[in-house]
Amino acid sequence: MTNSDTKSFSATTLVDSQGGRFSKELEIDLSFGDSREIFKWFLAAILFGARISETLAVRTYRYFIREGLTTPQQIFARGWDGLVAILDHGGYVRYDFKTATKLLEVTSTLVERYGGDLNVLHRAADSPADLERRIQSLGKGIGEVTVNIFLREMRGVWNKAEPLPAELVLAAATNLGFIPREVTDKRTAMHFLMSLWQKEGKPLIDFPEFEAALLRLGLQQRRRASRKPKANP
Repeated sequence: MTNSDTKSFSATTLVDSQGGRFSKELEIDLSFGDSREIFKWFLAAILFGARISETLAVRTYRYFIREGLTTPQQIFARGWDGLVAILDHGGYVRYDFKTATKLLEVTSTLVERYGGDLNVLHRAADSPADLERRIQSLGKGIGEVTVNIFLREMRGVWNKAEPLPAELVLAAATNLGFIPREVTDKRTAMHFLMSLWQKEGKPLIDFPEFEAALLRLGLQQRRRASRKPKANP
């Protein structure tokens, strides 16, 4: 994409060209705030949060669905060996043991503290920051990346889901001229992006479509940069 292309590029055309919510791609419907659908997206976010390709994460998630593991109780009941087998089928060979242990801890804690319902966790949180802390406290392997992936698409579904934009989102938005290069504060950058989305006549409840499209573009740009030959010192 050249500089001349970016001048006429809009948030709407970006979503049309890159695609929007990852949850939609996985046939997860978050729009009604259904607890089962929210947990399915949380499971997907955990898989996306590992250092593994998007393709393998999607494939592994589909194996979980095929096996009927759509609740924390079902995942915990499958046990460590059963989870490792599913993860291996999906391609998590390097992270199978670690991810299986993480899933058992997270689902056990979620059931014990919140009855297995992430909506209960959200209601218990007293602020956006507390919400993020509560999600991270579900298990040692739930870090900031996973929380950001999960909450990005819960924006507009949960009123306390207010994650700051990921670095890849900011990089893509800056490259397209959606955010002035001198803006470095993430909250200010988010204001620019939300304002742009609304100026194009889009409701804020659908803002995650734009944010996801920026992330998709950011991932592409990072992959292209990693393939460029390094200059000699």
